[in-house]
Amino acid sequence: MIELIILAIALSMDAFAVSLGLGTKESTFNRSLALKAGLYFGFFQGFMPLIGYLAGVGLSSFITSIDHWVAFILLTLVGLKMIYESFGEPVEEEISQVTNKVLLLLAIATSIDAMAAGFTLTLMETTITISVLIIGFTTFIFSYIGVLIGSRGGAYLESKAELLGGIVLIAIGLKILVEHTLLN
Repeated sequence: MIELIILAIALSMDAFAVSLGLGTKESTFNRSLALKAGLYFGFFQGFMPLIGYLAGVGLSSFITSIDHWVAFILLTLVGLKMIYESFGEPVEEEISQVTNKVLLLLAIATSIDAMAAGFTLTLMETTITISVLIIGFTTFIFSYIGVLIGSRGGAYLESKAELLGGIVLIAIGLKILVEHTLLN
């Protein structure tokens, strides 16, 4: 369960970073924006791992002997992408107005990585229902708090959140690899 919570926190870092940026667009805390960001990001961050999980279940009979390598490679690639993005320009800089359409697009864009990470859920000792709920709820909380902190001048945390999330995903991938190669 601890591994799942750590995964949920790591996956929510993209949404947290974007939410920080969205919060900086407001001169005061906008509870409505925070709630919408939490709902959009939480829903998609929870839904996309379900798709990855189902793909992993469908492929499990073909890749059982190397599933730990696949999980390691996917989490490492997602982690490296997050680390790379942490050094780039934030997407929110280009957004002039935060609409529902913008939130939808940002939610989908930040959760695509979670689909790849969802594959690893087949290797964890948890149910998919619990996993989806924990990932979605964690992302909701982080996104809501991200808008709050961003509105109070927390833009400098954006890149650090993505960097930390990327490092944690790589560490989880490495843990899965070590457990399945050295301990089995």
